[in-house]
Amino acid sequence: MELIPKHLVVIVGPTAVGKTALSIQLAEYLQCEILSADSRQFYYDMAIGTAQPTKEEMRGIPHHFLSFLPVQELYTAGKFAKEARQKLTSLFIDHDIAILIGGSGLYIKALCEGLADFPPVAPNLRAMLNLNFKERGLHYLTEMLAQKDPDYYHIVDLKNPKRIIRALEICLSTGVPYSTLRKQLPSVIKTFNVIPIGITQEKHLLYERIELRVDIMMQQGLLQEVEKLHPYKELNALQTLGYKELFDYIDGVSRLDESINQIKINTKKYAKKQITWFQKDKSIAWFAPDDITKIYAYIQSIVEL
Repeated sequence: MELIPKHLVVIVGPTAVGKTALSIQLAEYLQCEILSADSRQFYYDMAIGTAQPTKEEMRGIPHHFLSFLPVQELYTAGKFAKEARQKLTSLFIDHDIAILIGGSGLYIKALCEGLADFPPVAPNLRAMLNLNFKERGLHYLTEMLAQKDPDYYHIVDLKNPKRIIRALEICLSTGVPYSTLRKQLPSVIKTFNVIPIGITQEKHLLYERIELRVDIMMQQGLLQEVEKLHPYKELNALQTLGYKELFDYIDGVSRLDESINQIKINTKKYAKKQITWFQKDKSIAWFAPDDITKIYAYIQSIVEL
């Protein structure tokens, strides 16, 4: 007997473009469930700042990997991929299709393609590198990376300390260049067909949506949410748009209006980076946020519904 193929509709695009509302509409059409691949929506103490859908907005559609972790817990792309595949296996028992939504390209890639399986690193190594960063600056770390892994040095964003430190962790703990290990992808057994769909919008409209979203978040109580999380501001989960800027306000570094404006500026920059990341994938079919009928027809052309 021929097995019925299973399909994962992957909805990607920049923050605030309208992915959440569209995914819920689409899930109603397809009568399926939704998995989140937004690495910050995993945390239940960050509901406002990460624009998690409310129960009313979900309209009864089951959502997975949404608001299930405390901010103290570190959750990697590799762990997400493993647990998301397990969840899909159970969903595909009764359904032929599921939806994955998110703007975290690395987490989507981990699930759909797999990531290199890096060995564990010494727990004090990151602390040492962070101290070097604080005391000697980013240039010191990038020069070290140039010596340890020149190939990665020439392709990495040299202004991103997290990526520099992560690469150095691997280089120093294994003695092998990070660029070498990251090419060694595990073999992922494909149990489903991926249907990538991108949501896009004209820049000025997207930027208007971003500004409006930030204003709405403030009205919903974003500052109060951030105040509760202030004692944990050094945690990785809170190195996030909307939180970092308001921590500056709470710490007296900036005025409230300055912090709000900086959230808007930084969110626009982040959206631009997301667009750049996803546009590299030529398999993605792009649609406007209100093209639900066209998107459904596109999926129908691939899947026998």
